[in-house]
Amino acid sequence: MGEEDKPDHGPLVRSLFQEIQDMSVSDKLDFARKCSKEARTILIRDSNKLVQMAVVTSPKITDGEILMIANNRQVDEEVLRFIANNREWIKNYQVKVALVNNSKTPLALAMKFVSSLQQRDLTALSKSKSVARALVIAAQRRLKEVKV
Repeated sequence: MGEEDKPDHGPLVRSLFQEIQDMSVSDKLDFARKCSKEARTILIRDSNKLVQMAVVTSPKITDGEILMIANNRQVDEEVLRFIANNREWIKNYQVKVALVNNSKTPLALAMKFVSSLQQRDLTALSKSKSVARALVIAAQRRLKEVKV
């Protein structure tokens, strides 16, 4: 089938996902600083941790997006470390819970937040199969302290 035999579909409409896929890493880094929420949602799934870091350091990022990223098990642990070390984001209780329950969060950082969890979240964590055993044990200990 030659070029002249192909049906004409008018101008080719490319999705935002396709546009991003075709970008170089440096283009993605630049784009992450100024793009929309929809584009950041696509970029955070990029396998390159530099691109993921560019997303979380974007001046346009919202607390809701940070919560979504903290829950994401595909995000690089460096990104989770960055979130865990940001005082503004950690003021949000839900972000702490998401980080503790994310198996990719570095253990030392996750352990730091166990003492500030509420009883219902400690109970869930103490029964979790998706986090490090040390976190489960820490949650069980903390539950005993809270109940006394």
